[in-house]
Amino acid sequence: MAEKQHRYAVTVTWTGNTGTGTRSYRGYERAHTLSAPGKPPIPGSSDPAFRGDPASWNPEELLVASLSACHKLWYLGLCAQAGIAVTAYEDAAEGTMTEEAGGAGQFTAVTLRPRVTLAAGSDPARALALHQEAHAFCFIARSVNFPVTAEPTIFLQESGTA
Repeated sequence: MAEKQHRYAVTVTWTGNTGTGTRSYRGYERAHTLSAPGKPPIPGSSDPAFRGDPASWNPEELLVASLSACHKLWYLGLCAQAGIAVTAYEDAAEGTMTEEAGGAGQFTAVTLRPRVTLAAGSDPARALALHQEAHAFCFIARSVNFPVTAEPTIFLQESGTA
C-alpha cells in the first residue's frame, strides 16, 4: 500500500494581551484559543506553574490527552475487529515532565492506565494483548521521543448485565 499523507491545520490565537503586550513577564496573560475549521474552540493557557490559568487546557495536558485518546481509538477498533465487545473505557493517563535549571524541559514518560469493561463472554486475555497492538499502531505514541507505557485493567461483565 502506498504511503498516505494527512495534514492537520490548527490555529493558536494569543488572547492574553492585557494592554501592554509583553513589555514585562508578569504583564501579560498566557491565554490563547485553539481552533480548527468546523470545531468548537478550546481555551488554552500555560500550566499554572508558568503563570497560566488552571481552568484552561495547557499544552502538557493536551499532549497526554492526545496519547490517551489515540491509544483508545486504536484499541476500540482492534477490539471491534477481533469480536471483543468493550462496553466501557476510561483512562487515568499521567505524564511526567522534567524542567531543567535553565527553564527548558521535556517529557520523560507517559503512563496510560485504561480501565476496560468487556461484555460477558469476551476473551479477557485477548483484550489485554490488544493493548500492545494498539500501542504499536498509535500515531502519536510512535511520534514522541519518550516512553509511553500502558497499564491496563480488564473487567468482565457478568452475564445478564448491561
